[in-house]
Amino acid sequence: MARKRIEEPEKDNSERWLLTYSDLITLLMIFFVVMYSMSKVDAEKFQSIAESLSVALGGGTRVEIGASPSGPSLIETYPTNKPQEGKEPEDGEGNGDGTGADMENMTIETIKQKLDKFAADNGIETKLVSSIEERGLVISIQDTLLFESGAAVITPKAREILDKINNVLASAPNYIKVEGHTDNLPINTNRFPSNWELSVLRATNVVHIMQEIIPAEQLSATGYGEYRPLAANDTEAGRARNRRVDLVILRSKYDLTEPGQSLEADPTSGTSALR
Repeated sequence: MARKRIEEPEKDNSERWLLTYSDLITLLMIFFVVMYSMSKVDAEKFQSIAESLSVALGGGTRVEIGASPSGPSLIETYPTNKPQEGKEPEDGEGNGDGTGADMENMTIETIKQKLDKFAADNGIETKLVSSIEERGLVISIQDTLLFESGAAVITPKAREILDKINNVLASAPNYIKVEGHTDNLPINTNRFPSNWELSVLRATNVVHIMQEIIPAEQLSATGYGEYRPLAANDTEAGRARNRRVDLVILRSKYDLTEPGQSLEADPTSGTSALR
C-alpha cells in the first residue's frame, strides 16, 4: 500500500520585501557617498588645471575659483607692484562699482581720455595717438616728437611729453612694453648698423626716462625695426607713421605671459596686474 505523502507547511514569505528594501537603501547610500566624494574637489589642483588650460588656449587669463567669469580686473587683480605710499588715485581711476572687466575698461578709457586731451591741448593729436586694443592701451608717439632724424637721443621737448605721460600712467601698476619702430629706409652708421639697433636704443632711452616715476620691473624695451609697419612704406606719410615709439599698457590677463610669472605664484606676494 503506498504511503501517504506528508505535505510540509509553506514557509511564511511575508517579509521578503525587506531584502529588496535593504538592497535599495544600500545602493542609495553608496550613490550619495560617491556623489559627495566627487563634489570635494581639491581647490588648489583645480585652480592650477584651470589656469593651465586658460594659458594653453591662448587667453592667458588667471582663473579664480568662485570669481566672476567676466575676467580679471584691471583694478583688483593680483598686483604686480605694491601701491605707492601716499599716492592717491586720480579722479575716475580705481573708483566705482562693477565687474572686474568693467573697472579695467573704465581705467583704460580714463587714461586714454587724459592723454587725448593733453595731445589736443598741445596741438600734437596727430603725433600722439592712443588706441584701445585687445592687448591693452597703445600710445603711439611719432619719432619727430622724441628724436632728431636718425638719432636716438631724446630731445628736451620730448622729455616734457614723456613726463606728462608718466604722471598719467603712474597710478596703473601694469606691465608696460615700450616698442621702437622705424620705416624701411636703410641706415648704416657706426652707431646704428641697421634699423634694429636704432629702434631698440630709442625704446631703451624712453624706458630710462619712464623708470624715474614708474617701477622698472613694470617696464620692458623692444625694437621691431621696420617689421611692424602701420602703413605702407611707399609714401613719406606712410613712413612717418611707421617711425614711432609705442607704449603698450598691457591688460592684466597677459601677466602670465611675461617672463618670470609662474602659475604657482602666490597672488599675495605682489606679482601681476593691470588695475
